[in-house]
Amino acid sequence: MKVFVTGVNGQLGHDVINELSKRGYEGIGSDITDSYAGEADGSAVVSAEYRQLDITDDAAVAALLGEIRPDCIVHCAAWTAVDLAQDDDKVEKVRAVNAAGTRNIAASARTIDAKMVYLSTDYVFDGQGETPWDPDDKNYAPLNVYGQTKLEGELAVSELLEKYFIVRIAWVFGKNGKNFIKTMLNVGKTHDTVRVVCDQIGTPTYTYDLSRLLVDMIETDKYGYYHATNEGGYISWYDFTCEIFRQAGYTTQVVPVTTQEYGLSKAARPFNSRLDKSKLTKMGFEPLPDWKDALARYLEEIQ
Repeated sequence: MKVFVTGVNGQLGHDVINELSKRGYEGIGSDITDSYAGEADGSAVVSAEYRQLDITDDAAVAALLGEIRPDCIVHCAAWTAVDLAQDDDKVEKVRAVNAAGTRNIAASARTIDAKMVYLSTDYVFDGQGETPWDPDDKNYAPLNVYGQTKLEGELAVSELLEKYFIVRIAWVFGKNGKNFIKTMLNVGKTHDTVRVVCDQIGTPTYTYDLSRLLVDMIETDKYGYYHATNEGGYISWYDFTCEIFRQAGYTTQVVPVTTQEYGLSKAARPFNSRLDKSKLTKMGFEPLPDWKDALARYLEEIQ
């Protein structure tokens, strides 16, 4: 199986390429830079074939995918700077990447009859209440530009294709790139106390574990919408930080605050990021491991 992966400079794309290599599949990575610009750690993503691609250029997308003709496309590339996306001078660019760029990928997938995996987010919902969001729930109400443009990407994929997996994830962390854990570890080294919100609830997603699931999916034709985060129950960012410091051996004090008290985010954040993942088991997929176990493995990797 030949698999084309966008966004390999990021956390998830890096791990997906490595997982494909482990299983003996041909992975071709792409991103906007002229050469691979991610973690130079000697892992398979560095030696995998790399092709530069601007997904907002529809002609370039069609030409490259028409040349490579992969059996499957795993579309990890996205604008993920949530607060920056709210700036008036950035909205058009965010939409070009997350909505139009995704449509370009989906259109080419249809032309070459390739499966497609689109990584989306809980931000397509309104983030209210306490009930976990069902993957087939269509009551969309994004709170910010990022969520709205990711929803537009979802709609493009579902409109153009039949052979697709739309996989919503949340609270992502991986070896290759910036994330909440790395930020907290850096803050914990220099501060005795850190304030963290306690009223936004969800579950973390380790890209190493997620990449295994995504490759499991593309080995099947069990298409549709899925939710995928690590197991272990729903927690707050405060809970997550406490466990990060505990496992890392930090003595930094973590002070719980409400989103209103924290008050630093430009973009509205969902209070309810609970994702119902039961469909994975129903469809025969192995769920991701407990998030505490994922955190322990991750800390071992980066420390």
